[in-house]
Amino acid sequence: MIKFGTGGWRAIIGDEFTKANIQILAKAMAKKMKNEGVWEQGIVIGYDRRFLSKETIYWTCEVLAAEGIKTWFINRSVPTPLVMFYVMKHNFPYGMMVTASHNPAIYNGIKVFTEGGRDADEIQTQDIENYVREVETEIQTQPIVTVEYQKALDAGLVVEFNPLNEYLDNIIEHVDMQKIRDSGLHVALDPMYGVSQTSLKTILLTARCDVDLINERHDTLFGGRLPAPNHSTLRALQTYVLDYRCDIGLATDGDADRIGVIDNQGRFLHPNDILVVLYYYLIKYKGWKGPVVRNVATTHMLDRVAEHFGESCYEVPVGFKYISAKMKQTGAILGGESSGGLTVRGHINGKDGVYAAMLLVEMLAVTGMSLSEIWTKIVSEYGQLHMEEREYAFTQQKKQEIYHQIMEEKLLPEMKLPIAKVSYLDGCKVYFENGSWIIVRFSGTEPLLRIFCEMPDMQDAANLCKVFEQFLNLPA
Repeated sequence: MIKFGTGGWRAIIGDEFTKANIQILAKAMAKKMKNEGVWEQGIVIGYDRRFLSKETIYWTCEVLAAEGIKTWFINRSVPTPLVMFYVMKHNFPYGMMVTASHNPAIYNGIKVFTEGGRDADEIQTQDIENYVREVETEIQTQPIVTVEYQKALDAGLVVEFNPLNEYLDNIIEHVDMQKIRDSGLHVALDPMYGVSQTSLKTILLTARCDVDLINERHDTLFGGRLPAPNHSTLRALQTYVLDYRCDIGLATDGDADRIGVIDNQGRFLHPNDILVVLYYYLIKYKGWKGPVVRNVATTHMLDRVAEHFGESCYEVPVGFKYISAKMKQTGAILGGESSGGLTVRGHINGKDGVYAAMLLVEMLAVTGMSLSEIWTKIVSEYGQLHMEEREYAFTQQKKQEIYHQIMEEKLLPEMKLPIAKVSYLDGCKVYFENGSWIIVRFSGTEPLLRIFCEMPDMQDAANLCKVFEQFLNLPA
């Protein structure tokens, strides 16, 4: 029942996300660490504001303590990138974060980070699942042994600490705080009831920004919304930016590894646009050199910008582990996904919505332009592409039918545009000769089928999605 997707193990609370399964995963991690000879170094664990997140830490610590493994427990809700940073900075072999990121409130989950603070790749997660299967077999005759949390704490097998300042100082060192101080920017911040309200607010105030917060309280139901910063969930932030004439509106998802942005005119800046803006800024204004990495469902505008500056754009499957691995291989300065996650060379090896937000604020201060002016400048230089995104729930039978149709039979609907190539790297992606593309793939974190299409004309993109919708017999 414990299965890792593109963003760790996520499951519905009370269904598969249970105390028993959490203990099984903890025991599996203990076996893995012992067999690899890294158990004496211990493990770093953090949690977000979701229901049962802190309790999950206790249950995990109790199992690890019984195995003699020391747990460094960040004893307050924190952003996921903080855990990744601490694993990287202090050379831990593993870290764990209790979160379901941007999934609905009924979900919780656990992300595993490996040496360097990287998302566990497919080899690592498969290895963990193999250990899980071993534990599932063992507990049929021998229950998992635990040590009461307080006893583990008293024995020094659990260390409670808070490295927030170290993480914040690292971000402060990587941005031009003086430029931001001199700019007097007015920022609206929407943590979406998640964990960024302390970290991001602290940095912004340190930079002397005028900061207004909305939706900052602790709410495990996330205000009844999906804790994902997208066009439909950030309407309150849009209104606030316009009403109070803010320079920018910033939002982060439930565990603050993804970012959402509202510009000074109240326009939602799509994550694709954020990637383009930041890559353009890093190369043109900060003078950095290097390629960019994106996944198969992320804008090809990045390709245009990279080509203009004599750089390359690399494409990888969905999953940030592929982004960070390709960045390490190629020395890329930026990597990201259309779902709102990005990372920059020289920081951590994974997504960080807090750092991304501060880079955008720095960009406004350094360029002296508004976000809408910067985007207008980019469009005038590189043109504009429009992305249509659709998602569909499915039954297991329907999933098998679609998979057979597009991945095994490799069938495609009739399309008017000449096809350049078709890739099955992650789902089915059709590249057209005019530079447009469409992809059909199953989500790795939710039971959804997603279709993405990018074209110069918005209606053309919508029409092509409709063609695939009808071809696969999907509900309109």
